Order: sequence, then C-alpha cells, then structure tokens
Amino acid sequence: MTAKSLILTHPSHKIKGTVQLTGSKSESNRALIIRALSKGLVQVENLSEAADTVTLNAALNQANNADSAITTIDIGPAGTAMRFLTSYLNLIKGNFILTGTERMQQRPIGILVDALKDLGADIHYENKVGYPPLKIEGGMIQGKEQISIQGNISSQYISSLLLISSSLKKGLTINILGELTSRPYVTMTLEMLKECGIQYEFTENKIQISKQPFSASTIYVEPDWSAASYWYSIVALSKDGHIVLPGLKESSLQGDMAIVEIMTHFGVESSFESDGLHLRKVDTGSDKTLFDFKECPDLAQTVVVIASALKKDVSFTGLETLKIKETDRILALQTEIGKFGAELIADGETYHLKTAKVKDPGNLTFATYEDHRMAMAFAPLAIVFSEVIIEEPNVVEKSYPMFWQHLEEQGFQISEK
Repeated sequence: MTAKSLILTHPSHKIKGTVQLTGSKSESNRALIIRALSKGLVQVENLSEAADTVTLNAALNQANNADSAITTIDIGPAGTAMRFLTSYLNLIKGNFILTGTERMQQRPIGILVDALKDLGADIHYENKVGYPPLKIEGGMIQGKEQISIQGNISSQYISSLLLISSSLKKGLTINILGELTSRPYVTMTLEMLKECGIQYEFTENKIQISKQPFSASTIYVEPDWSAASYWYSIVALSKDGHIVLPGLKESSLQGDMAIVEIMTHFGVESSFESDGLHLRKVDTGSDKTLFDFKECPDLAQTVVVIASALKKDVSFTGLETLKIKETDRILALQTEIGKFGAELIADGETYHLKTAKVKDPGNLTFATYEDHRMAMAFAPLAIVFSEVIIEEPNVVEKSYPMFWQHLEEQGFQISEK
C-alpha cells in the first residue's frame, strides 16, 4: 500500500463475519531460527506473511550464503530479527554488519551483546555503544557456559540466547535476575524448542539447556493472537458484533491469548467451536479497574484505546517495555488518545486513564509513528467515531499485511486521502 493516509468509516456500526488470520509472527520468527540451526531437520508450515518474518527469512538466507569478506545485513525496522540474528550470526562462519532503520539504531541491544561477549562472541559496535549497527565475527569459541541477565528487560534478549543454547559446545545456563517480564514469550521459545527435540530445565529463575541435536520434526505455526486482538477491539466497540477466527488454539503458546480474559471486562465473550474462535458482543462487562500488561505488553495499545472510547476510567501497569518498542508507545498513546479527549496520566509505574472529556469531534487523524500496532489499535475507532484517518497505513505490513483488506471485507469503508 502506498497511500499516505486512509479515511475509515463504518456506517452500520455492526460486524459479522469470518476472518482468516496469518500465522503468528512471534512463532514464525522463532521457527525460522530453529529451522536454520537444525540444518534442515525441522520444517515449518503456515509461516506468517508479516514483513518482519519475510525480512528475517531473507536475512537468514543471505547470512547462510554469504561469500564476501564482510556481509551487511539490513533488517530495517524488524526488532525481533535484530535480537535473534545478534545471537545466531555468532554461530556461523563469516563477518557481518547487522544494521537497521534509524529508529532501530536507537533501540538498545547492549544487554544481549554483553551476554554474548561473556559466552565468547566477537561483537563490536559500529557507532554508538549499546546500539546497532553491530559488527559480528561468526564461528565463536564458547567461553562461559553460565550467564546472568535481568528479567525485566525485553524477553527477546532471553529468547535469542535460548534459541542458540543447544547449539553451543557447552550448552547454556541462564540465571534470570529479578522478576521475568513477558514470561509467556520465554515459555513459547522453550516449548517450540521442545517440539523439535530440545530438552530444558526451568526451575525458579534458572533455565538450563545442554548441547543436544534437533529431531526431525515439523512446526505448524498457529494464527496470530496479536492480530486477533484487533478483532476483539472491533467487536467490543460495535453495536452488535460476532466474528469467527479459524485456527486459534485454546491451549496456545502465545502470551497474547491473554486478550480472551481481558476482553471479558469490555463486553466480548469468547467460545472455541469447531469452525474457530467465536467473538460475540455481550452486555456484560465488569467493574475491574486495574490491568497488568507485564506478560502481554503488545496488547496494551489495543486495550488503552478501547477503554478510552468506551469511557472506562481504568489503570494500567506493566508498561515499562513500551518505551523501547518501534516508538515510545506510552508517549504515542498519550498524544493520540488526547485528540478525542482521553488522558493517560503517569503515577510512577501505574498509568491512570481519564475519560470524562471524551467526545466525537467529527473526524480524527491519528499518527502511527512507524509503529504497526498504533495503526491497528486506532483503526477500530471508525466503528464508533464519525470518521477516522490513519496516517502512513502501510506500517501494518510489519505484522498483519491483510489488515486493511480484512477491514473492508467486514464492512469498513476505506478510501485514500
């Protein structure tokens, strides 16, 4: 999509239909690293169509076929690719420059690099210490076999290390210091490794993986629960909503399945039936006033926007990692919900939503800050407000390329501005 802005309306304010979601980006990116490390023993089905997954797949092919003295791998805005490749490239022969967009070069990577250096990796910063671009000399000789890492940083650092653990000559023990943020993503990594024959021990705050081979296996990537969250938003905001999402599992590895429970408080009922997950608008809600996103931070934008539009004065915790995502998501949320009168007020690590001034101004234009989740969190507001304009709509390609098409199929009227 090349449009600079899209104009969205939804005349009926009612929603009913079936939406086939792409494979999970989180599962797909882990599966690609596992497949590469297994040297063909592991196959992958239902890969995500997300730009981040396409980027990582291409980067792995480039790295594994590198024949020049120094190979530059540019992963653009793909944060997961940056974290996973920072570890993976150390295991293969070659010299690499790993870089990305200007924003990617502002996102910290030092904690992961320090951990890898402790293991024997040869990594240097090309510009600013602690940030990409990175210069990596592959074929590392392992030194330590045990490291410690803070648990309240991006879980992708820990997952990146776990993915390569069984391929290290001495295996790896990770001691997690403090409380583990986004634990479901670490569990997802471990369980996907287990599906492919890699055994692990996770006791208290210690994860141990010995050197061991992958087994011949096939990873089937489940549809994306993060993408499902936007349909929960649409149903919650509708006058009458019923959406079916095929393929989602009641026993999912994805932490964003937390949206099922969260949305019971915003009038959406979920049921797993033979043809898929059914989302239905119901009159029941709850008086719950505090929501913790420590284990599912990617849902925060969606829920803050829903609560703002429904005029629910609630509070949120567990938002610490949002400041180092594609943008400072907390500041972006505060700015954009303010356009229709909502306020998100910081009180230490708790944020209070105030909605007394919320109103429909007739038309609303939302910036997306090069962040796919901003676009998809705010687009559903077209079902409650008169007209919504989304700037730079192509950002959704990062995780959900079919998003705008799926909205049109479900009654949203979309035109280019």
